[in-house]
Amino acid sequence: MPKERPDETPQEEKGYTPASPVKRTLAWIGLAYALLFLALTTYYFYTGSMLGNLGPLLAVPGLIGLGILALVSWRTTGRPGKWPAIALAAVCFLAALATLPLGIVGLLSNFSLVGVFVTGAP
Repeated sequence: MPKERPDETPQEEKGYTPASPVKRTLAWIGLAYALLFLALTTYYFYTGSMLGNLGPLLAVPGLIGLGILALVSWRTTGRPGKWPAIALAAVCFLAALATLPLGIVGLLSNFSLVGVFVTGAP
């Protein structure tokens, strides 16, 4: 009687395994950046010019996402610890809050709506 090889034995199918909360959080951060870059390229194709001075504004979703990621990781895996996760989230949220006005001024400087001009002309 021939022996069955391990690769020929019937195996049970594994069901659907949802992504972890950390992976879902990273996916939402990626979606936010994808929509930002879609808006930037759409503006370029519509006007023929790129928007400048957007570094601080583009950092805001990453900072918020890092803070949320620290909290989600702590709640699901227990790492980092409770207080380091809360401290990291607070630092990230405060940095995003401090960076947001700089990003808005940089964005508005592209349209000459504030006293910041890229060319230096008044």
